Amino acid sequence: MTAGERGYFSAMVDRTGPGTRYLYQIEGANERPDPASRYQPKGVHGPSEVVSDQFDWTDAHWTGIPLNRYVIYELHVGAFTEAGTFEAVIGRLPELKELGVTAIELMPVAQFPGSRNWGYDGVCPFAVQNSYGGPIGLKRLVDASHRVGMAVVLDVVYNHLGPEGNNLDEFGPYFTEMYRTPWGRAFNFDGPDSDEVRRFFIESALRFVDEFHIDALRLDAVDAIVDLSARPFVQELADAVHTRASDLGRLVHVIGESDQNDPRLLWPRSACGHGLDAQWSDDLHHALHALMTGERSGYYEDFGRVADLAKAFRTGFVYTGEYSQYRRRRHGSSPHGLSGVRFVVGAQNHDQVGNRLLGERLSSLVSFEALKLAAGVVLLSPFVPLLFMGEEYGETAPFQYFVSHSDAELVEAVREGRRREFSAFKWVGELPDPQDEATATRSRINWDLQHREPHRTLRRLYRDLLGLRAGLAALADVDLSHIETTADDSRCTLVVRRRTAAHEALALFNFSDRPASLLLPDGTSRWRLSIHSAERQWRGPCDDAEPRELPAGSMFEVGAEAFALLVREGNVN
Repeated sequence: MTAGERGYFSAMVDRTGPGTRYLYQIEGANERPDPASRYQPKGVHGPSEVVSDQFDWTDAHWTGIPLNRYVIYELHVGAFTEAGTFEAVIGRLPELKELGVTAIELMPVAQFPGSRNWGYDGVCPFAVQNSYGGPIGLKRLVDASHRVGMAVVLDVVYNHLGPEGNNLDEFGPYFTEMYRTPWGRAFNFDGPDSDEVRRFFIESALRFVDEFHIDALRLDAVDAIVDLSARPFVQELADAVHTRASDLGRLVHVIGESDQNDPRLLWPRSACGHGLDAQWSDDLHHALHALMTGERSGYYEDFGRVADLAKAFRTGFVYTGEYSQYRRRRHGSSPHGLSGVRFVVGAQNHDQVGNRLLGERLSSLVSFEALKLAAGVVLLSPFVPLLFMGEEYGETAPFQYFVSHSDAELVEAVREGRRREFSAFKWVGELPDPQDEATATRSRINWDLQHREPHRTLRRLYRDLLGLRAGLAALADVDLSHIETTADDSRCTLVVRRRTAAHEALALFNFSDRPASLLLPDGTSRWRLSIHSAERQWRGPCDDAEPRELPAGSMFEVGAEAFALLVREGNVN
């Protein structure tokens, strides 16, 4: 290969059409796959394969959907079905559509070692996992999703590479010794030669937008990307994606994951921000989980009051500069002025389930009544809701951390790392072996459950709530200045009032183990009871209310561990 400018090498090779496999030989010694490989049919240690970018797309009409219409369903391709492939996911799209899901989010699919992995150990940022179906399989899934009107969000990891098959530093100064991440060496995004390092990862993001028609990128742990340059990498990436989307005439969103409660991620460049469209917000999850489970170890130490959840509803964050006992410092800053559509929230996700010692879902930690209550909190919030696969019917299988590394020493290091990670929590039990195939098998969801009770009723509740969310103006409104909350920690109740000019929604939440009578706001219009999760139609202990209309200023009794939604239209105060 011939050396060019800025560390690039090139060669023109004949007879290398699709299917050709190749390796790079570095300085006449090591043979390595292409760092920008499009496909690794034999895994991270095998040769790269030339693939065609041709595909018979049927989504020429598709331009994407705005974030305020996103209802995200996060899934792990390997654990979502027994087959564990992109093709198998396609068969489940119609029922997700019927549920009310408008976007599926795929956990990372960049090539990782072996066939079992969460995806955050990927080492080939351009290649699509071979065991899932490779690049053709992903294109088929995206095309099928667009055909039924659903967007596709892809989780991408640009803060680190996995430990096995990571040869990137042999090709150039991709890493820096200046910083560290929780998972090892940090990328060189602000040192000498960093322009080309940044370009490498931005080209990866653009490839998924261009070639795979991805609708949104979820950037993993952007708080672990250290970059002190005047134009941070995350900002440059977001600009590049938005520019490319505009050129293509499509909506493509960039969503960051961060636990720093830093609104600068969401501010526009004109306000010295990074310009992301939205971010995962953990605070609502933590506030809800602490209330429902009573857990107070680890980061749950900072939560546990109904007032915390009330603040999350009003602002998106709970910590906006207050002292954090868990961090032992002040934490966060005010996101004042940002709308609810800038925050992605959920009662469960891969992190909050899978990063428990035993990987228990909420269905294993709380009652059925509380599961319904959690659904009400998330789906009646003014934020972008995220469901974790199986949540809608109360999946009972755990979601545990699993890998399939080939190095015994590395496997033991992973086991030890997981043990250290749980040291701040008071969880009891034996750590599931991440390397054991049975750990991955246990984490596969059981679709048959959704047809049995009480799972069928829970799924129906999710479906009806998503229908109300899409159809009621006050629930579709994402202006946080239109939200009023009343929290009563002595009674464990929360009232959330959301209003538009001609429509009002009132959500009553009771986190206690006994019924609570709450006052309905006054006015000239009567309230109509839309849903009360404690009623028998939802397998609750209370008789179905008749009549469904209630006078303004009257009392309404919310069942234990239950929620109620009331609405009224017309002349509201």
